[in-house]
Parts: sequence; C-alpha cells; structure tokens
Amino acid sequence: MGRLKLQAGINAIEEEEPEDCDATCPNKTTLSCMINSEIGAVLAVMRRNVRWGSSYMSGDDQMEHSLIQSLKALRRQIFSWHHQWHAINPTLYLQPFLDVIRSDETGAPITGVALSSVYKILTLDVIDQNTVNVEDAMHLVVDAVTSCRFEVTDPSSEEVVLMKILQVLLACMKSKASVMLSNQHVCTIVNTCFRIVHQAGTKGELLQRIARHTMHELVRCIFSHLQDVDNTDHALVNGSSNLKQETGGLNNEYAFGSRQLENGSLGSEYDNQTLPTNYAPSAASVATGTRMDENTAIAISGKDGVPYDMHLMTEPYGVPCMVEIFHFLCSLLNVVEHMGVGPRSNTIAFDEDVPLFALTLINSAIELGGPSIRCHPRLLGLIQDELFRNLMQFGLSMSPLILSMVCSVVLNLYNHLRTELKLQLEAFFSCVILRLAQGRYGASYQQQEVAMEALVDFCRQKTFMVDMYANFDCDITCSNVFEDLANLLSKSAFPVNCPLSAMHILALDGLIAVIQGMAERIDNGSVSSEYSPVNLEEYNAFWMVKCENYGDPNHWVPFVRRRKYIKRRLMIGADHFNRDPKKGLEFLQGTHLLPDKLDPQSVACFFRYTAGLDKNLVGDFLGNHDEFCVQVLHEFAGTFDFQDMNLDTALRLFLETFRLPGESQKIHRVLEAFSERYYEQSPHILANKDAALVLSYSMIMLNTDQHNVQVKKKMTEEDFIRNNRHINGGNDLPREFLSEIYHSICKNEIRTTPEQGVGFPEMTPSRWIDLMHKSKKTAPFIVSDTKAYLDHDMFAIMSGPTIAAISVVFDHAEHEEVYQTCTDGFLAVAKISACHHLEDVLDDLVVSLCKFTTLLNPSSVEEPVLAFGDDMKARMATVTVFTIANRYGDYIRTGWRNILDCILRLHKLGLLPARVASDAADESELSSETVHGKPVTNSLSSAHMPSIGTPRRSSGLMGRFSQLLSLDTEEPRSQPTEQQLAAHQRTLQTIQKCHIDSIFTESKFLQAESLLQLARALIWAAGRPQKGNSTPEDEDTAVFCLELLIAITLNNRDRIGILWQGVYEHISNIVQSTVMPCALVEKAVFGLLRICQRLLPYKENIADELLRSLQLVLKLDARVGDAYCEQITQEISRLVKANATHIRSQLGWRTITLLLTNTSSHIEASEAGFDALLFIMADGAHLLPANYAFCLDTARRFAESRVGQAERSIRALDVMAGSVNCLARWTSEAKEAQDEEQAAKMLQEFGEMWLRLVQGLRKVCLDQREDVRNHALLCLQNCLTGADGIYVPHGRVLQCFDIVIFTLLDDLLEIAQGHSQKEYRNMEGTLILAMKFLSKVFLQLLPDLSQLSTFCKLWLGVLSRMEKYMKVKIRGKRSEKLQETVPELLKNSLLVMKMKGILVQRSALGGDSLWELTWLHVNNISPSLQLEVFPEQDSDHLQKKQGEAVGGLVPDEMGSVPSSETESLEDAGVAG
Repeated sequence: MGRLKLQAGINAIEEEEPEDCDATCPNKTTLSCMINSEIGAVLAVMRRNVRWGSSYMSGDDQMEHSLIQSLKALRRQIFSWHHQWHAINPTLYLQPFLDVIRSDETGAPITGVALSSVYKILTLDVIDQNTVNVEDAMHLVVDAVTSCRFEVTDPSSEEVVLMKILQVLLACMKSKASVMLSNQHVCTIVNTCFRIVHQAGTKGELLQRIARHTMHELVRCIFSHLQDVDNTDHALVNGSSNLKQETGGLNNEYAFGSRQLENGSLGSEYDNQTLPTNYAPSAASVATGTRMDENTAIAISGKDGVPYDMHLMTEPYGVPCMVEIFHFLCSLLNVVEHMGVGPRSNTIAFDEDVPLFALTLINSAIELGGPSIRCHPRLLGLIQDELFRNLMQFGLSMSPLILSMVCSVVLNLYNHLRTELKLQLEAFFSCVILRLAQGRYGASYQQQEVAMEALVDFCRQKTFMVDMYANFDCDITCSNVFEDLANLLSKSAFPVNCPLSAMHILALDGLIAVIQGMAERIDNGSVSSEYSPVNLEEYNAFWMVKCENYGDPNHWVPFVRRRKYIKRRLMIGADHFNRDPKKGLEFLQGTHLLPDKLDPQSVACFFRYTAGLDKNLVGDFLGNHDEFCVQVLHEFAGTFDFQDMNLDTALRLFLETFRLPGESQKIHRVLEAFSERYYEQSPHILANKDAALVLSYSMIMLNTDQHNVQVKKKMTEEDFIRNNRHINGGNDLPREFLSEIYHSICKNEIRTTPEQGVGFPEMTPSRWIDLMHKSKKTAPFIVSDTKAYLDHDMFAIMSGPTIAAISVVFDHAEHEEVYQTCTDGFLAVAKISACHHLEDVLDDLVVSLCKFTTLLNPSSVEEPVLAFGDDMKARMATVTVFTIANRYGDYIRTGWRNILDCILRLHKLGLLPARVASDAADESELSSETVHGKPVTNSLSSAHMPSIGTPRRSSGLMGRFSQLLSLDTEEPRSQPTEQQLAAHQRTLQTIQKCHIDSIFTESKFLQAESLLQLARALIWAAGRPQKGNSTPEDEDTAVFCLELLIAITLNNRDRIGILWQGVYEHISNIVQSTVMPCALVEKAVFGLLRICQRLLPYKENIADELLRSLQLVLKLDARVGDAYCEQITQEISRLVKANATHIRSQLGWRTITLLLTNTSSHIEASEAGFDALLFIMADGAHLLPANYAFCLDTARRFAESRVGQAERSIRALDVMAGSVNCLARWTSEAKEAQDEEQAAKMLQEFGEMWLRLVQGLRKVCLDQREDVRNHALLCLQNCLTGADGIYVPHGRVLQCFDIVIFTLLDDLLEIAQGHSQKEYRNMEGTLILAMKFLSKVFLQLLPDLSQLSTFCKLWLGVLSRMEKYMKVKIRGKRSEKLQETVPELLKNSLLVMKMKGILVQRSALGGDSLWELTWLHVNNISPSLQLEVFPEQDSDHLQKKQGEAVGGLVPDEMGSVPSSETESLEDAGVAG
C-alpha cells in the first residue's frame, strides 16, 4: 500500500470493479440488510433509555429527536438505492451513526453500539479508495470518533466505549480507504489512542492491554507504508512563526472534548495534551504517569521543531505524519530531563512503563521503516539526535526491561541505518555497553547481564565486528571499539575464583560468534596469504588523508590498514611523550608521523587526535610562553568546531582535552586562544573576542566558586550578572543569557582536571553536542561485505585472549553442550589461524588443547584407559586436537611436540592401532612401483623383520580390549563391569574419530616447514639414545617414534632433502650409541636400508648421500653387526638388484662394496653378499669404471674367504678374470671418443684397472687351498695373455712382471719351502703350473718385451726363477716333475727367442752380454740345451748370421726379423 504513489493504480481498480465487485464484496441487498440491522440495533438500545424511549412512544413524529429521525430516514432509503455501493457516497449511510457518536446527550451503551455499527461497516470492505467521496467520509469518521461525547453511567460501560473507539480507529487505518486519510487525521488518530492508553492507567487491565496493543498496531500500520512513499521533506516551512500564530487558535476544535463535560470519558484534565500537528503545533504536553502533576508534563514541540506546511498536513498521509508521530514518541523519552531532583520531587514517581512503551513503539517503527528512513532527512535527523540522545540516557537505566528494549532498538538501527549513525554507535558502545557490561560503574548484575546479552546479539551479526574494526579501531579520531568489545568478551568469559555462571557462558557465546563469523568469511574468498607490512616512508598529514573510494575494498582495505598502523604508532608515541615530551616528539619524527622540522599544526593535531596522552603535560605545553608553543595552542584551538554552540558547552569541550594549567598567565593564554576561536565561529550576541575572553574567565571563576568545597560563601546569580556588566563592547549582555550560563555551571561543573586514561566516559550534554558536530564531518561509514579483508589483523588482536577464555571455560565446564560450544570455537580458531598463516596462534591453541586431553598428565589412576573413556572432556579435546592436526597440519610448528606427546601416551596405553606407523609407510608402497616390469617387494615390513631386541608387549586397542576381557591364569581378575566395557567402547570410538594414522600417511601433503617441524618433533620425542641404560619403556617409545619418522620420510620422497639431514643424524646417533642388539637399532638400520631402497630410483641427486649413509652399518658395534649381518646383507642385495642402474658414483659403489666385502667372512651372510656381487659383475652387467676397482677388491675378498665352499672362491676368480672383457670394451669405446685428451686419460685409467686386476689375482694365487690357488693362476694367466684389447704401455708390462709375476713366483717358492704340507697341499703341482704360467705369459708378451731396453734384465729374471724352481726342494728333496718341466719350458722359450732373432750370438766386437748371460744361466739349469737349440754349423755361416743380427737388441731392427717360420714356432711353443 502506498500513499503518494497510488493514483496510477486507482484507475486500474476502477476498470476491474464491475467484474470483481460481486465476487469480492457482499451483494447490494445483503449490504442493505446489514446496515438496516445496525440501525435497528442502535434504535433498540436507544429505546431502553427513558428519555429516548418516551419521545418515541408518544407517537408524535414532531417530538422525535433528530438523531432518531436521521436513523429512520436512512432506514427508508437504503433499500431504494439502485447504484453499486462504491458509487454511493458513504457519508449518507455513516452520518446518522456518527451523529450519535458525536452527541453528548447519548449514554455510553448507545455510543458503544453506534461505534460497533461504524466498525462493522468499515470492515465490510465496501469502502475503498475508489468509492465516491471516500476522502470526506473517512475524515468524517475520524473526526466523529475522536470527538466522541457520551454520558458516563458506570465505569465498565465507559471502558467498553473506549475499547470500541480504539477498534474503530484501528479499522480506519487498516481499511483500504485509509490511504485517503490526511496527515492531520492520522496524527489525530494516534493522539487519541495515546490518550486512551494514558487514561487506561486508572481503568481495568483489559482496557490497558487493548489500548497498548492498538497503539502498537497503529504505529506498525503507519510505518509499514514508509518504503512506498516519496520524499516530501522539500515542502517543509522553515520559518513558520506566522503559521503557528494562525493555527494556534484551532487547538480546541480538535481537542478531546471539554472540561465542562465532567461525565465524558475522553477528556477531563488532559484535554490540551495532544499530538503536535499543524492544527496544534504548540500543544503543550502529555502526562506520562498516573501520579505526576502538571509540572511533569512533557513538551512535545520545542523550539527545534520545524512544522510542516498546512497544505501538506491536509494531503493524503505520508512522511509528514510519520515525522510528527516519531517525534512525539521520542519526546516521551524526554521525561528524564524534566524530573528535577527538588524537595517536592518523588524519585519513585518515575515509572518505567512510559519509556518502555515508547521504546516498543519506536522499535516497531524502525523495524518496519527500515532502510527507507535514510531517504527522509527529517526522520533520520530525529533518530540521529533526539532518539539516540535519549537512548544513551535510558541505556544507563537501572531497569533491565528498559535497557533490554534500548539495546533492541539500537540493534535494529545498526542493521538498517548503521551508515548514518557512525559516531552514535561508537558512543553507545563506549558509554553504555562497555560501562555496564564491565560492572565498574556500579551497574547491577542484571544490568551487566542485559548489556552482555545485547553485545552477544550484536556479535551474531556477521559483519558487526568487522564494521567496528574498520570504522572505529582504524579511525584515528575514534576509540578502539572492536578491541574493547573483544577484551570485554574474553574477560567476561573468565571465571575468576568462582564457578562457571550463565554470564560466562553468554560471553563465550559472543566470543565464539565472532570467531565463527571470521571462519565463515574465509570460505567467501579474499583471504590474502601475504600481508604486506605498512611503512611510512615520509611525513604526511595523517589526519587529512582521505580514502579515494569508501565503497571499493581495493581502496578502503589498504587505507584502513594504513590508518590502523598510524594509530598504533601514535599510541606508542603517546607513551614516549608521557615519559618525556621532547623524546616523544623526536620518536614521532623518526616514524614520519611528525615532520622533520616541527610545525605548529602537526603538533596540535597530534595533541588533538591522539588518545592516551597525559593531559597535564599537554596543558603545560599549550600554556607555555614559548613562541612555538603559543602557535601550537592557537592551531590546537583551531581544530575545534564551535559553530552554533553555547559558550559554556564550547568551554567544556575545550577543557576536556587537557588539564588547564594552574598559573594565571598560562590560563590567560589558553582562554585567549579559546575565545578567539569561539568568537570566530559563534559570535552570537558577543561584540568582540575580548567579551568572549572576559566571560570565559568569569565562567572559570564561577565554576571554582560553586564547586570548590573550601569556598563557603557561594556566588549568587545577581553577583555573577553584576560581575559581567559592560563587558560586551561597553554594553551589558542580556540577563537571560548570563542567567542561563550561571545555572548551567551551577548544575554541571566544568571539569578543569579531566579524567586521565582511556576509560569509558559518561555521555554529557556537551559531549553529545560535540558528537553531533563531528558526525557532520566524520569519514563515511565503511560497509564491509562477507569477505575476509581485515580478519587477519582482527584475529591477531583477539586470538590470544580468545584461546585463553575458551580454554578456561572448557576447563571449568561440566555439561556436554558447553564442551561442544568450546570445541566448535577451538576448530574455528584453528581454521582462521591456518588460513591467515598465524602459526604461533595455532601452536598456542594446540598446546592449550593438549592439556585437556589428560594424556600429558602423569597417570595417577589405576586404569587410565577406563578413566579416559569416562572423561567426556578429555575425549572431546583429544578428537579436537587430532582434527586440527589433520585439517590444519600445514601451519602447526612447535605444536607437533605436544601432539606427539599425546600420540605416545596413547601408544603406551595400547590405544593406538597396532600398525599406525607401518600403515603410514606401507600405504605408499602399494602404488605400482616396478623395476624392469616386476613389482618391488617390500622386504622391510614388520612381518619380515624378526625383532632380536626385547619383546614388545601386546599393543593395539583390540589388544587392550582383549586383555580386559581375558582372565589371567596367574593373577585372576574379575569380569569387567558393563560400565568398564562401555568406557572401553567410548575410547575405541574416540580413537577411531581421531584418524591418527592420517597425520603420517597424509604427511606428503604437509607444507615443507610443517613437515620439517613434525620430523624434528619425532626426533625430540624419541629422546637421545643412551648407551646401555635406557628402560624398556624408553626404548619402546624411541622405536615407535623412529617408525613414524621413517614412515613420513618414505611418504615424502619428493622432499627428502628437507628431512634427510635430521633423519640421518638421528639414525647415526642410535647406531653409534648401541652396543647390544635391540629393537631400536634394528629399526634404525633396516629403516635406513628401506629408505635407500625406496628413494634411490627417484632421487639421483642425493643418491650419494643416501648410499654414504649406509656406512653407518659399518660403524655398528661388532655384536650388533654380527646379529643382523645376514638380514642386512639380504637387504643390500635387494637394494643392489633393484637400483644398480641408479648407482653411478664411486662413492656410492665404494659404500656398497664395502658392505658386501664385510659379508665375505660371515657364514650366514656371505651367500647373499656374493649373490649381490655376482649380480653386479657377472658378464659385466653392472660393472662401471666407477665401481670396477671396488668390485674387484670385493671379489678378491670373496675368493680369499674360506667361509663356504671353494667353488664360491673359484666363481669369484672367474668373475674377476671375466672383467677383462669389460676393460677391453671400455678401451674400444674410449678410442672412438672425439676428445683425444680425454680418451688418453681414460685409456691410462683402464690400464691401471688391469694392473689392479692382475695384482688381485696374484694375491689369490697364494691361497692355501690348492684348487683355488691353481685356478687363480690360470685366471691370472688368462688376464695377462688376454689383454690384447687393453691399452697397456710397455713400461706397465715390465712393471707387471716385477710386481706381479716375479713376486708371485718368489712367494710361491717361499711357501713351498717354508710351510708344511698340511697348510699348503700339493705345492709341487702349483709350482709346475706357475712355471708353465711364466713361460706362456713370457712368450705371449715377448714381442713387446723384447723391445724394452731392460729386456735383458727381465730375461735374466725369468731364467733365475727357472733356475730356482729346478733346485727347489719339497719335503726335503727335489721335485722330479719340476726337473722335467722346467728344462722343457726353457728350451721352448729359447727356440722361440731364436726364431724371433732375439737370442743370437753377436759379433765379438764389444761383447754380447745377452748371449753370454743366457747360456751362463741355461748351463746351470741344463747344460745340454745350448747344443740342442744351436747345433754345430759352418762357422762362416754362423758368423754371417751373427753379423746380420748385430744390434739385435735395437727395437727397430728387432721388428724386422720375424718370418713365417718364426711365427709358427712361437705358436707351437705357446700352445705347448
């Protein structure tokens, strides 16, 4: 329903009327019958009355009263009307009834029936906005009903009439035709209803309730139209004194009757107390209580009221009547101002009923008017000033009912109009809510509770705290409302030395509502992970800075954050200033809040806008005679707005900001600056600034006189006026003006020593005036949406007190619903901390929560498991801790230690699933990891690792459960009770809800820093291993922690670099401190192997580090190493087989081969170790230049090892010998390389490898076992003779003879002569093999050897060994076989040398040492050989041959000798 927008809709209704009329309204005949029956009813009641009845019964029509005549006339007409009812003027059928109502001759029963008839007609829906002459008809009804006259016969009938009047007036407003009522008539209706409400105080309870209900419905009905009406404030008459005069005399016409009618029920002593309307703009008062005399009547339209134009008041109702009604309702709250505390006043006379009733109506008006109010400046102005001023006063009422209603009104205003009420809201929270809720200022418990309930209601508004923070805490000129409210809630939730009360729970609800609001905003986005700190790089006039766009978060968010930073710095600066003003100003200059060169304006603004300054110091500074200080003083005065302000109010405001100095000169300077500013802005009746100065001085003196207890004789009003004669430019100031100032100061002291600190001040009239001035200039109210723009900063402020408050309540609580509220709060805090990256806060929360799990407490109960199951608080805390760990683990840092303490406690109690750690590691192993198409088997799960340490007791929750259920045979136990079983069941469910294993299985998703902290916490929880003195429980803990550490390491292979150092050091400490086999070292060693197995394929960049770590195995104590050797070797073997291709560095292979070498002497382990070695070396599958030497040494150790069968040694020799092929292949590849320098280097390295190989074989050739020794000789022979593809320089070959072949022969000879047959069996056979080996190798290498300059020496070495072997005695006698073999081998060698042209007799000139020396040795071996090899020939021929062979030892000549014959002999010799 609209008022001024309905004309367009009326035509449409008229067009549809013919079709719809019959359907929606009773038909014409029915209506006629209804009205006829109403006429009959009125006449029937009138007949009862003697006066009316007798005149009717006389039969003389002329004697009938006009009232009866009009009713009868209507009765005759109603059935003869032919038009539709909406075309009939309603006045025709209403007027007779209205005449009865108006008549002062009718009694209450007749008036009551007539009112009922009108009510019935109004509710028949026959009158609407389309009805003919409806406007006049509605006005007639209102005028008649509000002017009702009747004779009172008894109280009950009077009450009935009053109720029917209320009924009819409400029907008028709810009628479809109500839109045709004028503003004036609506005001009259409301006024009439309020009069009845007031009069009902002396009547029955029913009338009181109906009257109040009707008033409430009227207000709702009127203000529900506000959103539909246009703004008509432009029609206000600004200077309407003439209008008042013209209309003032109309007051009686619209009064409720006259005092002359003593028997009328609407009237008596309250006749002139009407609602302010155009017709009665000066209506004086409305009484507010049944016992108040006329002096307590409340003025409704004061001098500030601007009445509406008469024309507007007669228009269809809209904003004008709403303004008047609202103003009237606000005026009902002014009762406090008029309740003087004089000798005649009665403090009990004030009844909470009237303000409570007014507040209820105001609240309804605001609820229905809602945001539309801001479109109407007149209404908005009433709310901003008069209403809020009264709300501030009633907010401190001792009545909880009134306080509650005030808070409801403010909550509605906040929701609908907060953008227009910025400073008013700040004042309400500072001066009402915070004052009352703290209970500091004498507030009763009930007041505190109501204030707290109101605050909690505000906190439940999703953006309330954000609004408070953005608009007040981030505004330099406002108080920190958000911070104060948050602190209040936190402190109020703390039960200090008292049990938990409803107030504590209430405060907690508010606190958690704020926190959950933040948590919900996180889901709406705009959570910045990085909050750039604010820095002031240069000075800027911070009080002048404005935001470019208060509606755009991209502008206002950084703006308010910057302002908050400045505000904080100003507070720090204030602290410095209070200790030392000079240093304080220097500090502010250093932080760019004051310019490097101080100017008066910036210092003045610092004093003006900074809270917390010592007002004594500010006063001293401003009163100082220094020129700069005087300039600051005048700038300081210039920051005040005294426009249209009384002098005493202005002076009060000015002196509230600092303490007026005591010295007269300083006072003069201060008041002079004040006077200049005041006169500049509000000259009023003052002639000049000197008049303002003198009067200000006079006011200070009066203030001292009146309020100083030491002054006995007080100044009178006449004295004050006399003291201020001729001060206004030689003239007197008006007496009324001075009198008003006098009484104001007498009544309300000007405080020249303002309160220190930042408490919550009381709202004084002068402060309210200042607030209204400021509200016109303050920055716009920032409306925050549902995004988390400022939550990071807000939460950082309130997180600590919030966690503490929730924790204390949780600790003291005893009911499940409170526990649940607290845990919801904890989870919300965790969510916010995580999303805003406040790791410290999350750690604090975890620490706090872990205390409530009871798991960290030393176990003082016999059955901690049962106690845990019975403790709901502990179980809820435990679930909450682990929920936070699983959801927000990314942001936990030091809190992991507390969480692990809880886990360890559960582990010790056997409440964890048995395979928490194993599952954590194994889960990732189930992924399809394959090598060469075959899945990698997990050999290190707990199933494959028999523990050699102390046996662990049964663990796991079901294990505990079964222990409980079982009966111990040695120590019989009673059957568990139902309560115990139930407790265990609850414990089981709790642990299942915790999902503890997920912390570790999902650790791969943790952020790096959190993961590192988790690992460190595990290492810390495990404790530093002690040598031999740890208890089984400590070891169990250490094992469990190590399992978890290995699990997260395996789960984070992609981030192994983060964890590796800590894990390695921890395992290293365990290995090096353990002297006996135990479960811990077992876990450490095999965990390390497992990590290497799993990570080598993926992390080649740290492969060396991983493999180097395996050297820890070598550092194991001998007893420990021996106990686990076989298993370690199996794992090394698996590691090699799975990852051989990933091991590329010398360092890695060195570690692997060292481990394998160690197994060669271990009975159980050697087989697996040799198996791994074969995998590497067989067919050169995984031999590399990087591992060749290491593998060779390992193979030699296996060949030398007497553990196991000799066959393994022989196989080791075979793989050694077979590695020659690899050397040959590598040499071939190196020769094809492009880089010649690199190729040469590689060839040299391969040669050295070959030398190492033959040296290794030489050592095995000395083995005690015959078959191994002999096989080694054959292998060595093959390596020496099969080195064709390997680059071996001549010098290296010679070196090989010296350090390998000759040394071997000498050693074998020594062994044969010096050791018994038992130690070295069949050395004779070995010596024969050695001789054959020497011969074959010599002849094979002869072409190269013969070119060496030292060939002669080498050849003599061969001869000398043959000679020794000829003469060797085995078991005391020479060997026949050697006697046969050596000459044969020597002969063969000589023949080859002869054929090659190497052994030829030279010319006698110069001698021939080779020839002579050869035969010298040969003759010692077998004298006949020379003739056999060189039979007698012709001497000439012989000489010729010798001549050709001169210089035969020269390499280039030797190269030209060979012939096909020689080659064939050589081949035959070697083969033989």
